[in-house]
Amino acid sequence: MRLTQEQEELRSAVRALLTQHHHYSAWAPLTTQIGAAGLAVPEEYGGAGGGARDVHVLMEELGRSLSPLPCLGSSVLTVGALLATGDREACGRLLPGLAAGTSVGTLAWAEQGSWDPEAIRTEAVPSFGGGHLITGAKEYVLDRPGGVDVLLVAARTAHGVSLFEVAPDAAGVRCEPVVTMDETRAQARWLLDGAEGRPLGVAGDGGRHLEHVRDLACTALAAEQVGAAERCLELTVEHARNRVQFGRPIGSFQAVKHRLADAYVLVESARSAALGAAFAADEDPVALPRAAAVAKSVCSEAFSAVAGEMIQLHGGIGITWEHDAHRYFKRAHGAGELFGPPARHRARLAAGLGLTTH
Repeated sequence: MRLTQEQEELRSAVRALLTQHHHYSAWAPLTTQIGAAGLAVPEEYGGAGGGARDVHVLMEELGRSLSPLPCLGSSVLTVGALLATGDREACGRLLPGLAAGTSVGTLAWAEQGSWDPEAIRTEAVPSFGGGHLITGAKEYVLDRPGGVDVLLVAARTAHGVSLFEVAPDAAGVRCEPVVTMDETRAQARWLLDGAEGRPLGVAGDGGRHLEHVRDLACTALAAEQVGAAERCLELTVEHARNRVQFGRPIGSFQAVKHRLADAYVLVESARSAALGAAFAADEDPVALPRAAAVAKSVCSEAFSAVAGEMIQLHGGIGITWEHDAHRYFKRAHGAGELFGPPARHRARLAAGLGLTTH
């Protein structure tokens, strides 16, 4: 599995821009110069017409810099959900702005600490005019400071789980920012009390759409975890070369070499799993659920382990506020739980293979 020359050039361009621009100031150049927000949007809707491998490259680079940009929530979740519904009117109206980065979207989905469609209790009842009134609470919604422009909500109807478009500033809609351990990934809790929603796609197909979007999200998040883990390893190797103890660099000690070698194996194994999921998303959709579950499980645990080693091998400075080690460690913890912890995805794998977990 190899990326194309064009994708490697995309990587170089994204890394250069993220180096030049700090945090949120990178959004404008990434979207206008590279078209980062529309990589997975079809050309007919103003996007680049790329696929999961292009998104993989972008997310790896965002992970390296712990970027707070809303690509995962907007360019993956929201775009993926809109395309999954097959609602051409909504796609034609919303995707061009999302692809250009002039609007930012989010998908309000999780409830009761779960991303399983079966856990959705938010209700949508028909209203006059063909719309629905939606009531419920959504957790762990990926957000950005200043809010979002496009809000998609998963709710249960008489036909089953369905997706709806809700105006973020509509009556009966309230957004509550959430204090998170990982301060580089904004989240919010959305409360809906009889909010007007426009149905997207076929009623009752929302559960199936969400399962597909979850796989796309896990694939993109796995790439981000690989990029962050790789950067943790790079910083730790650099420290081991420069930190002198007992008259020699600590990287020359056999015990440190072994730990760095183990971390390298974790990073490269995670990279293979993440790339496998991206290739499956583009070339073998039937294999995507299994590949995405593998990637989310492997990459979550690899990132957590490498981020922990980063703190351990940096010594005292690794636990100070000024050093970036704690930021990577917090991102590792938060990303590990996002869209379900590794154990949940291993259970998915076991169920697909007809096995049970204990």
